Amino acid sequence: MTETIAGTSPASLFDRHRERLDAAVAACASREYYSAFDESPSPRVYGESAAAEGRAAFEAWLGSAFPLRTPGAEGTVATERSPYGLELGVAYPRAVDVDALLSAARAGMRAWRDAGPDGRTGVCLEILSQLHTRIFELANAVQHTSGQAFVMAFQAGGAHALDRALEAIAYAWTEMTRTPATAIWEKPGRGEPLRMEKTFTVVPRGVALVIGCNTFPTWNSWPGLFASLVTGNAVVVKPHPAAVLPLAITVQVCRDVLAAAGFDPDLVTLAAEAPEDRLAATLAVRPEVRLVDFTGGNAFGDWLEANARQAVVFTEKAGVNSVVVDSTSDFAAMCQNLAFSFALYSGQMCTAPQNVYVPATGVATEDGVRSPEEVAAGIGAALDRLLGDDARAVELLGGIVNDGVLARLDKAGRGHVLVASREVAHPAYDGAVVRTPTIVGLTAEDSDVYESECFGPVAYLIETAGTDQSIELFRDTVVAHGAMTAAVYSTSEEVVGQMREAALEAGVSLSENLLGGVFVNQSAAYSDFHGTGANPAANASYTDGAYVASRFRVVQSRRHL
Repeated sequence: MTETIAGTSPASLFDRHRERLDAAVAACASREYYSAFDESPSPRVYGESAAAEGRAAFEAWLGSAFPLRTPGAEGTVATERSPYGLELGVAYPRAVDVDALLSAARAGMRAWRDAGPDGRTGVCLEILSQLHTRIFELANAVQHTSGQAFVMAFQAGGAHALDRALEAIAYAWTEMTRTPATAIWEKPGRGEPLRMEKTFTVVPRGVALVIGCNTFPTWNSWPGLFASLVTGNAVVVKPHPAAVLPLAITVQVCRDVLAAAGFDPDLVTLAAEAPEDRLAATLAVRPEVRLVDFTGGNAFGDWLEANARQAVVFTEKAGVNSVVVDSTSDFAAMCQNLAFSFALYSGQMCTAPQNVYVPATGVATEDGVRSPEEVAAGIGAALDRLLGDDARAVELLGGIVNDGVLARLDKAGRGHVLVASREVAHPAYDGAVVRTPTIVGLTAEDSDVYESECFGPVAYLIETAGTDQSIELFRDTVVAHGAMTAAVYSTSEEVVGQMREAALEAGVSLSENLLGGVFVNQSAAYSDFHGTGANPAANASYTDGAYVASRFRVVQSRRHL
């Protein structure tokens, strides 16, 4: 695939992809709908043979050695097992010699810096184009490392991840080109004016470290990877040991395109490890590493923020996503929307709702007041409609990603269960572990339970003294523990206004009265900000100017004319 660009200049690549870049920049400014990559895996879009060829490409990796060079590697590691029961058995170079790895990463940075904003942007856009040609292969890799169902893996792990990467590139290009490359400065005075020529060069911070996660290996890694690469930094990609293949393919494409465009392929490297190696902690505190992107749990995220002091650290950690239910004009639609949000990928999303605050006196609906038990029953009935057929259910639920999720689900099931979880038999994968969501009843006094994230298919229906207390608990919980999303259902503009104010104070994005085909745990690139950086769940946002601008600096020189 990359042979077609061999000898093509970065400037030519920039021109080739300029229309796509301009469209992304415009969409980021307008916040209107835009997508550069079709999310439908239909043969009418990608061709009759694309799905089978992508599946075959994925299967060809199984039980083989992945052909990547990692400087400083010794031996290999094979650490992946599909949540659907397959042993992937793919062996990757095991990164051992950190000195050699970081030295190699830095070697090509001068030439990469000198390519300039347009040149680097052209190369990065070509990488996205090449990744797009492998979208079915990537979707299979994401499915069998994360447990996402195939269509979701294609969309979130493929098309939407590409859009988030393009969004990061668009923001970075805008920030890098905000300052002109040269300027003539002239200060009037008595007689001849003072005249100077000034140059302004975008310079990288250093080596960037991207620490991948298990559940969204591309969607959560590509924004940081491309934001750092396009701004001139070398990037070391440290995947989660259970989800290496999607990022190995990513690094392979990056290296191939960089080499074909005349740059050092070691500008992007894969640092695979055995789980006991703790490679991320070693790399994160190295003086050469000046940028760190991390998605994962609070413990390591907090450690990075406290200890990687030589670097700018971008973290997305755990949070407690909440829904305040006051009243609704369409009870069935509300229950259906919430049920889908709970069921999607078995709640294994940083944006999935967990806490549902409901007045103990009930929720006003178009058919009268519904008690908390009736609200739970309504959501349970909607879940039955969505998930009653196993063959259909698995395409929404996906597979449980690891044993930790099962342990949390089992523990939650020992509480006051309003909607029980059940095992689902996967029709295609006997080894798949699939569970439906559970809803557990709590009261406002049970803060020791609902103020912590219970990652997975667990939701809490929390009875409160009224909507005012619901909003207060929502705000205080997010301020203390963070959240990526929040939602409100109310027919009262006053209540919606109170929730907006509480969300602003807590620093979390709010969805209001979602009754249709948009769900609280979904976000659209170029229009929705993923995270705000304004509460403890994340210190950055996909994507705003702050996410990219600190990845480079502008250094000037000047002289008299």
